[in-house]
Amino acid sequence: MPIVDEPEAPLAPGLYLVATPIGNLGDITLRALDVLKKADRIACEDTRQTQKLLNHFAISTPTTSYHQHNERQRSSELVDALKAGARIAVVSDAGMPGISDPGSWLVNAAIAAGVPVIPIPGANAALSALDASGFSTEQFHFIGFLPEKAGARRTRLEDLAAQPRDAAQTLIFYEAPHRIVDTLSDLESVFGPALRVVTARELTKIHEEFLRGTVAEIRQNLAARDRIRGEFTLLIEAPAKT
Repeated sequence: MPIVDEPEAPLAPGLYLVATPIGNLGDITLRALDVLKKADRIACEDTRQTQKLLNHFAISTPTTSYHQHNERQRSSELVDALKAGARIAVVSDAGMPGISDPGSWLVNAAIAAGVPVIPIPGANAALSALDASGFSTEQFHFIGFLPEKAGARRTRLEDLAAQPRDAAQTLIFYEAPHRIVDTLSDLESVFGPALRVVTARELTKIHEEFLRGTVAEIRQNLAARDRIRGEFTLLIEAPAKT
């Protein structure tokens, strides 16, 4: 598909899902900056976090909070504004809104109201990690965050392990630094110590780190550290199961 150089034009009314950098501010797109500048309002997962980004690029568009605790109520307010012709951008703290972050509820409400929904592509931790993992990109399954409680997490992994697969498939998770070792331990118990694993930590940042090996090797590496920092994207090569 050829690249289209759009002329300078007013922003059309609608809901804009704007991807923001997952670490390196240089990863924001020119189109994302244009939308954030021209929108009537920016709905943010955390207005304080987004304000840092806006200040860096000298963007003065008003912001409003839109997070997991108020998204149903705030969606109603935002859809009313959209139906009246507003141009509203939605951002998460990092990456693509609606992908393991608030946004999906508003998207569905906007679609139901007949409001245009426009994705503004950009950085995404899951796809960035997959691209550099060395695992198959032909078949992959994005899981997102596993349950926080140990029992529910173990049950979820057992369900994933039991699913039939004609060939090995890449499974992608997000995990917090304080839970990564426990999650790797559960993976080792459920899938076995030889399970091939990749962890991607602090993607696009100064201390970006990929670890590749068996789940036993990666668990031992991380467990030996005094402190683990940074959010993780965790990928496993789930074996074929018939």
